[in-house]
Amino acid sequence: MLTDAFEVIDKSFTRYAMGNVHLETLYEGTRWAEGPAYFPAGKYLIWSDIPNDRLLRYDETNGVVSEFLKPCRNHNGHTVDREGRLVACEHRGRCVSRIEVDGSTTILADRFDGKRLNSPNDVIVKSDGSIWFTDPTYGIDGEYEGDKAEAEQDGSYVYRIDPDTGAVSAVITDMVKPNGLAFSPDESLLYVADTGATHVENGPRHIRTFAVSDSGTLSGGDIFATSDIGLFDGFRVDVHGNIWTSAGDGVHCYTPEGDLIGKILTGEVVANVEFGGIKRNRLFICATTTLRAVYLNTQGAPRP
Repeated sequence: MLTDAFEVIDKSFTRYAMGNVHLETLYEGTRWAEGPAYFPAGKYLIWSDIPNDRLLRYDETNGVVSEFLKPCRNHNGHTVDREGRLVACEHRGRCVSRIEVDGSTTILADRFDGKRLNSPNDVIVKSDGSIWFTDPTYGIDGEYEGDKAEAEQDGSYVYRIDPDTGAVSAVITDMVKPNGLAFSPDESLLYVADTGATHVENGPRHIRTFAVSDSGTLSGGDIFATSDIGLFDGFRVDVHGNIWTSAGDGVHCYTPEGDLIGKILTGEVVANVEFGGIKRNRLFICATTTLRAVYLNTQGAPRP
């Protein structure tokens, strides 16, 4: 029998939600938990507490949580690149940065067309080494998650950093507030959330899907799924192509066809998730004031 944390909408969800596991609370005390990134070699998770301007570190070997970096210029989303380095979206820094193996920081992108970025939000790395990130205005809209400032860009776009030249190009320009993003397991599709309902009445609260060419250009852009509670923020894809996305009541699971089959209920708004653990079958959940985790009968898609 499944625990109360799981809501089954379609019986196919029981393939992934095991009956003998529980939703665990690993940490309490964040103001807005975001940006989880798992480091397999160290068996630890890094995540953001954006308003408190700090990164936290959960050690999976002993359950200890410590401060990893403070101040951090209000980091939001993170990913781990192919060399095991932390790539970060900085709200206050208004840039995408990378922490090198020697501990130094490299700024990867802070401008487009000569103008400052808004406040990079979430980031992923493709197997060819290209870096893709979203750039809504949440970090410059007020003082809570960054520094209030006027936007220099004409809109909120999705960008790609070329792996060879470092050039920044805008690949999606028709979203209101692009947010979380992820590739399908074979990288033929790019999924991007639009949380434009925060700024536009009856605005978007959905995930769109784009076909990805070998050269990095996109086509399509159809709506994949629309949130029934709150907004979709960050999300991850498992080896079967299912989308595990944040939402207003927890984590929602969608099939590759866009069917909602189940939920993990947290009692708090979820901002982002990450697959981790030695078998990539533990879903870490950033739920406003807490870090949660649950084991699933699936695995996160392998990193590029």
